[in-house]
Amino acid sequence: MAETLTNGHTQNYVGTRTIRPDGVDKVTGRARFGADFSLPGQLIGRVLRSPHPHARIVSIDTSKAEALPGVKAVITRDDFADQPSEFIPAGEMMMNYKDVVRNVMAREKALYEGHAVAAVAATSTAIARRALKLIDVKYEVLPHVIDVVEAMKPGAPLLHDDLFTVGVEPKPDKPSNVAKRIEIALGDIEAGFKKADVVVEREFKTAPVHQGYIEPHAALASVSEDGSTELWCCTQGHFIVRAHCARLLGLDISKIRVTASEIGGGFGGKTVVYLEPLAIALSRKAKRPVKMVMSREEVFKASGPTSGATVKVKMGATKDGKFVAGFAELKYQAGAFQGSPVQPGVMCAYAPYDIENVKVIGYDVVSNRPKVAAYRAPGAPISEFAVESVVDEIAKKLGLDPIELRMMNAAREGTKAAYGPKFGPIGLEETLNSIKKTEHWNTPLRKWQGRGVASGFWFNIGGETCASLTINEDGTVSLMAGTPDIGGLRASLSMVAADELGIPYDKVRPIIGDTGSLGFTFLTGGSRSAFSGSMAIVEAAKQIKAELCARAAKLWELKPDQVEFAGGSVKAVGAGSEKFKPMSIADFAKIAGKTGGPIGGYGRINAQGAGPSLGTHLVDLEVDPETGRVTILRYTVAQDAGRAIHPSYVEGQFQGGAVQGIGWALNEEYIYGEDGKLQNAGFLDYRMPVASDVPMIDAILVEVANPKHPYGVRGVGETPIVPPLGAIANAMEAATGIRFTELPMSPPKVLKALKDKGANGKN
Repeated sequence: MAETLTNGHTQNYVGTRTIRPDGVDKVTGRARFGADFSLPGQLIGRVLRSPHPHARIVSIDTSKAEALPGVKAVITRDDFADQPSEFIPAGEMMMNYKDVVRNVMAREKALYEGHAVAAVAATSTAIARRALKLIDVKYEVLPHVIDVVEAMKPGAPLLHDDLFTVGVEPKPDKPSNVAKRIEIALGDIEAGFKKADVVVEREFKTAPVHQGYIEPHAALASVSEDGSTELWCCTQGHFIVRAHCARLLGLDISKIRVTASEIGGGFGGKTVVYLEPLAIALSRKAKRPVKMVMSREEVFKASGPTSGATVKVKMGATKDGKFVAGFAELKYQAGAFQGSPVQPGVMCAYAPYDIENVKVIGYDVVSNRPKVAAYRAPGAPISEFAVESVVDEIAKKLGLDPIELRMMNAAREGTKAAYGPKFGPIGLEETLNSIKKTEHWNTPLRKWQGRGVASGFWFNIGGETCASLTINEDGTVSLMAGTPDIGGLRASLSMVAADELGIPYDKVRPIIGDTGSLGFTFLTGGSRSAFSGSMAIVEAAKQIKAELCARAAKLWELKPDQVEFAGGSVKAVGAGSEKFKPMSIADFAKIAGKTGGPIGGYGRINAQGAGPSLGTHLVDLEVDPETGRVTILRYTVAQDAGRAIHPSYVEGQFQGGAVQGIGWALNEEYIYGEDGKLQNAGFLDYRMPVASDVPMIDAILVEVANPKHPYGVRGVGETPIVPPLGAIANAMEAATGIRFTELPMSPPKVLKALKDKGANGKN
């Protein structure tokens, strides 16, 4: 049923469940992912990686590899100019070009097992592998450090002798592994704790986890003799890839054209560069196309997971349940180079709640692990896991319903967040009410079963975005967007375009443009693509409608205010309404050449006003006291989507985030040996949830419109991964009577805790 919006036009598609425009290609196998691209005469690229977690590179001799028949190019650190220290945004995180060039190819030292040291391009995979074995790298092995707390100690092995802690006064005179100290504060934390009748203080520990995308990193580069470069790769931000490659290789940005392939999962992990600069450097040297694809082992060892962390939380509340103080100290692993998501972790820790006195301190700490990358709501699941666990303890100490306690303290419109802003309309209370009204909340449980609830927050971002709409000769519309589609973006933008122009949805043909087809567009991340992309489409549609009205006025010899665009047609208003028949977009398309030429609109915006999204999760689980295995029995997600453009895809985001959170809470972790080497670099030993591990996840759409967006949209992709960790930990406590403070809560850890308590009948 059509809905009339406040801007006057009729909405037919936004809010419905249309067919996905790229669906046929996906299910038939026609869609081309990163490794599906090939060019005539292409070479195969392979990377030599450090076997040591920390070692000085004394020398690299590539002469034997270069002499091997079939080898066309070999590159090392010498093929990349050093970069000055300059910080740039990478999604919701920051990175330093000085570190980017060293992560792409090790320079002075190899800083983690799997760190790239050299790369070759050869006529076959077999020859490339042989060539790697012929490269002679002499290392001086150095002591390593893996754990974040150990890395912060004064006597820890030092990764960088020029890294001095930022955010500390006076500036330290000695380097350390602590890159940055961050602090936010609101009110008077000490006075707040003095008002508290109950105080809960705990320390938590989480392990690094990988995004777990099924498609490994892949790139195909072709550099011509004049330096013109074409690159095909699987990425969440091809404009960012272009910028990085141009910078690292000394190329003009205009010389590089990057095409984003279909993407087989990213979740933040494909917002940086790994193979892309190597493929271009090899192609430039070999003067032939070079294709590179990571193995699964390389994905785990050489690309970025999210941080592991140690978190201390202290919260105070009055006897009636009002939170009066919240303190947290976050120590986040950054991997080999600075830039963990500790900043958003600090921002989000207490954001779901209206607390007058808050203080959060964060530390960004390097260690001999792969440099971390973003992973859905980067930093937030870790800090909010700790806070939500303590919130649950406070509820139990005060004998209060955990949902009622959260309702009592929920952030709402007008709440000032500790990290600065005052919130506009937000929907946390609505999500809590929705959960409490479910049949799930009131279903009885048996022994060894537990129920947990937790809330979560993500601030969302906007940013630079371009999109175009072009009217074709037959009246259909070509839509081009600059943000890669990783969650149904083509459908969402097409629905907005159809509603704005008043045309059938199936008359809009969306594509993702390469970097030569549109202006700079920031990456797909931070839940920004549908929010900002739809705003750009609205802008482009406005231009088209204005142009059509101008053409009609000229054609009908009317004044501009005597024509209007409504219902997909230009109409004369007033006295001319009976004289002139309305003209549709298709009508104008037929005579475009006679009325001014091609018709189109271009949205170039820096989207602002991304409203935060909050959600609440409810989970039932069962613990097997004989094995420690945890089974998720039931799961419900309620989240504020602002306005769901395509409800099915929004629900899919809710469900996908919940599943990833289940894996993070129960099984997933990077396991390192004493030698500093990763022991589970593959899906066999890195245990991600599969379909049989999770129940059907119920999704409740809460819609509290974002007033800064023409359709009320707010990003939804980050928040769903935030509450699961706390919700599951709270359910575990309900099932076992044990407060688990270390993730993952894997069977060996659960069984040990049960035995230590004597709760499984064995003691």
